[in-house]
Amino acid sequence: DEEFLRRVFIDVVGQLPTSADYDKFMTSTDPEKRAKLVDELLGRKEFTEIWVMKFAELLQIRTTLEVSYKSMLLYFNWLQEKIASNTPMNVIVQELLSANGGTFKSPATNYYQIEKDTLKVSENVAQVFMGMRIQCAQCHNHPFDRWTMNDYYAFANFFAQIGRKGSEDPRELIIFNSGGGDVKHLVTGQPLPPKFLGGDTPDLTGKDRRKVLADWLASPENPYFARNLANIVWDHFMGMGIIDPVDDVRVSNPASNPELLDELAAKFTSYNYDFRKLVRDICTSRAYQLSTRRNETNELDEKNFAHGQVRRIRAEVMLDVLTQVTETKNKFAGLPLGARAVQIADGNVSSYFLTTFGRATRATVCSCEVKMDPNLSQALHLLNGETTTQRIAEGKLVERLLSEGKPVEAIIDELYVRCFARRPTDEERAKVVEGLNASPDKTVALQDLFWAILNTREFMFNH
Repeated sequence: DEEFLRRVFIDVVGQLPTSADYDKFMTSTDPEKRAKLVDELLGRKEFTEIWVMKFAELLQIRTTLEVSYKSMLLYFNWLQEKIASNTPMNVIVQELLSANGGTFKSPATNYYQIEKDTLKVSENVAQVFMGMRIQCAQCHNHPFDRWTMNDYYAFANFFAQIGRKGSEDPRELIIFNSGGGDVKHLVTGQPLPPKFLGGDTPDLTGKDRRKVLADWLASPENPYFARNLANIVWDHFMGMGIIDPVDDVRVSNPASNPELLDELAAKFTSYNYDFRKLVRDICTSRAYQLSTRRNETNELDEKNFAHGQVRRIRAEVMLDVLTQVTETKNKFAGLPLGARAVQIADGNVSSYFLTTFGRATRATVCSCEVKMDPNLSQALHLLNGETTTQRIAEGKLVERLLSEGKPVEAIIDELYVRCFARRPTDEERAKVVEGLNASPDKTVALQDLFWAILNTREFMFNH
């Protein structure tokens, strides 16, 4: 229960359970308490913020020389409103890909302002919404997949008629269907009729090509859409995709469990692309609730999900939980004092901590933008940087608990529950109490304990 509580809080809302959350959950005898906790967390605004951040990475939401802060923020707010209202994922994608109008009045059109190169747009659409890296097929038939140059240029032709023009406000761009133009095949120099990847050649007479593509792409007719999104969600909660990496779907990189991926996709489709229902299914599954501790039967397993994965907490969430447990506040450009790192709208806004821990710059749509590997710089920053020692001093948590008259052992329990969602073992408690008794200054000793806890692998990782 303790491991599940901490794991699901970090994964679903990007926070640690409070002491009150811990006491409520651990004292409950309700056999359905795990499912009820998942439902409660799915209803919180922090759940929305986590997934707005993740989709903002895929959509490369950031300011550039051409994308103004106003355009970027309107785009981010559009995405946030869609996910907060639980708009079906197919509707969001269809609105996005077929968007027309000004980048201020119709914020989804910023998708076509951030990237203007027709071939790159088509590559991004295939990678983000179907998990396919078709870039190789631009110059030759894909050596490791089924896609040919004909497939590549026929798909790219859906985006050949995007019109762009200025508006009264120089910061705003107007996106429209120009009604003419084609992408020409690199070798033949001739255009190919637009054709769905792995699908048919549709009738486009008198139609907006992007609208036709969007309606097909985010529908049951396209078998890759639901599979791709289901795989992205599975990867978030399990630490590894059923196809891994999630955006490298190809014949030579098959699913580790195709039946599982098919079932998740079928469920997602049957839910009419209700994102929260898919998340609930995964979080209440036996697979998600398996321990990370291995045994002799699953010791060597790396891709069958026979045990939980130990995962380093991602940059934004790591900073947020450090801030949460030390009771301090952050200040980011464009956000009020006390805002969370996961709320940052602009991919170009960062800090030394976020960069060191691998926050995505949103310069590409690749899942590799988010760096999750631990490294020496991260360890040194937590040991010596302002993120731990300075925050412990600023937050004055230890001083507050002592001033409330709490006994030392109760403060030790509070620090452990706050950071680990568990109480110390008898052995840990004995060692800590021994160290505290030998210290002339209980405040300093407890601050040192707090610092030591924040520098443990148990704190830095979700497990």
